Amino acid sequence: MISSEQVEDVLDWMRGNAKELAQARANKIALEKFLKTKHSEIFLEAPAGSVAYKEAWAYNHQDYRALLEGLKVAIEQESFLGQKFKTAEATIEVWRTMQANARIEAKVF
Repeated sequence: MISSEQVEDVLDWMRGNAKELAQARANKIALEKFLKTKHSEIFLEAPAGSVAYKEAWAYNHQDYRALLEGLKVAIEQESFLGQKFKTAEATIEVWRTMQANARIEAKVF
């Protein structure tokens, strides 16, 4: 049974962590956008060769790989917080259903 106090705690947690989730999403999006910019910069620095060679060289560059690792961390943080928010939302929905069922039961008897 989920109590009203537990729901309040969940809501407080959500309010307290909303900015952190927003920051995690912003970090992920910013890294995704910067990855394209960095790829272009590295591509232009690539040694002479075909376009395919320059693409491969840019994608294999250590700076690009480092950004990919950063993006991996950003995605993990966003996913983790997103799942925690979904769990919090599910807790609230279960509580709401329990409250509705209790009201129905009270009317029947």
